[in-house]
Amino acid sequence: MLHVKLAYTFTRAGGMRMQLDNPLFEILSAVHAAGSVGQAATRLQLSYRHVWGELKKWEAALDAELIVWERGKRARLSPFGEKLLFAEQRAKMRVHPQVENLVAEMEREFALAFDPDVHVIPMFASHDLALTRLKEFLARDAGLHLDLQFGGSLACIEALSRGDCLLAGFHVSEDRGQGSMAHKAFKALLKPGRHKLIQFVGRQQGLMLAPGNPKGVAGIEDLKRADLRFVNRQPGSGTRLEIEQLLARAAIAPSSVNGFERAEPTHLAVAAAVASNMADVGFGIQAAAAAFGLEFLPLLREQYYFVCLKEAVDGAPIRKLRELLARSEWQGLVADLPGYDIEGAGEVIALSRALPWYSFRKPK
Repeated sequence: MLHVKLAYTFTRAGGMRMQLDNPLFEILSAVHAAGSVGQAATRLQLSYRHVWGELKKWEAALDAELIVWERGKRARLSPFGEKLLFAEQRAKMRVHPQVENLVAEMEREFALAFDPDVHVIPMFASHDLALTRLKEFLARDAGLHLDLQFGGSLACIEALSRGDCLLAGFHVSEDRGQGSMAHKAFKALLKPGRHKLIQFVGRQQGLMLAPGNPKGVAGIEDLKRADLRFVNRQPGSGTRLEIEQLLARAAIAPSSVNGFERAEPTHLAVAAAVASNMADVGFGIQAAAAAFGLEFLPLLREQYYFVCLKEAVDGAPIRKLRELLARSEWQGLVADLPGYDIEGAGEVIALSRALPWYSFRKPK
């Protein structure tokens, strides 16, 4: 049984916040991507001797072959090496929100200790790849600290109403008319005259499939097939509501979908499950599928909103956030995320305009 020990460091550089790095898996990933130990060493800027020695050391420690060494052929990961690498990737994607939450909590405390003038925006939000970039952008260019906690869309809005955060993030599909599941879930939580919406990003959601689509999945109707293993998002998430809505429109009972109750906490964890052949199809955002080199079948467009209380929308932290969302510098940082668009970013809109369940002569 292997035991995991975590540690953290301080840095002034930007980049990915989730630093769950391990030298062994860096080597395995490089060999998997490059196709040889020599090219892996070049990618890692290490000597061939060092990489070869590390692999041999770990093979002895694990009592298992990590690399297939065949005379005259390029080295490749053994079946165990592949399995070990994918296990690490799945585990990292599953704990990604918790690690981000831990980093956010620690950074908030350190920010308050080192910079008493910093604006801290406590935020509960549904998982999104652009939010991590936004957090780094705000801290670097604006002196704003986004104290980001990931959770399901519904729970995040509830946290806002309880006063646990200043800002919440949720997403809703374009199929959000009267009687939709989004209508039933969100109308009781969002109150005209109390809440204000701020546009963040638009996203494409759809089916994530193995490269080449070997199962020949053509649409939502294929989820009824017994040979397809599905991986879902957790109950209470906006993505879970959307797949349930799509199934209802197609007259497909969730119980007829193989694996419907198997849930992952993030889009990246869903993509990792498909990439590691633990599932044949998942539902999530296009950018997560692209991150794992998966096929993507778009099914809907959705809008991701920030929501705050009416009295907070013109306060200094939220006002500054809105201004920065409209800046070209920020929008350029999102341009390379597949399936994203930033139309109207930072604009404050009334509930009656964004959500068709509210109808007033004058927006409240």
